[in-house]
Amino acid sequence: MKSFFDDGVYDEITTRIQQLQNDSKPVWGKMNVGQMLHHCQMPLNIILEKEDYGLKPNWLMNLLFKKSMYSDKLWRKNLPTAPGFKITDTKDFDTELKAITQLLDELNSRREKDQWQAHPAFGELTKDQWGKMQYKHLDHHLRQFGV
Repeated sequence: MKSFFDDGVYDEITTRIQQLQNDSKPVWGKMNVGQMLHHCQMPLNIILEKEDYGLKPNWLMNLLFKKSMYSDKLWRKNLPTAPGFKITDTKDFDTELKAITQLLDELNSRREKDQWQAHPAFGELTKDQWGKMQYKHLDHHLRQFGV
């Protein structure tokens, strides 16, 4: 699994995001492209310590899901979204595109950082685990929109 912190991955992700259009249709799932871009900002906000979304440590979630967050196995289509991360209201594509681009730029500017805070739900993660989790989530949703 690639890590967001690997050489070239920032360029890959930003190039793929720029291929999205206001009328891009999902290959699977219920979100439209603006909602997906807003949803994808949430894990970025967590790693950048801007928001924790009320997540709390949960031993069961750690046991069942933590390793899948950064393993090499792709997530299957139509995975259920955690309730606090579902986006159902209308989101403006241009606004969300600008916001996610700024977050990606900020994360990329910190890519040399070695120590990262604990995840509010999954606890301690290495830099590699954080980077793989970010890439895996973004890749999953970009594949959802065919880019």
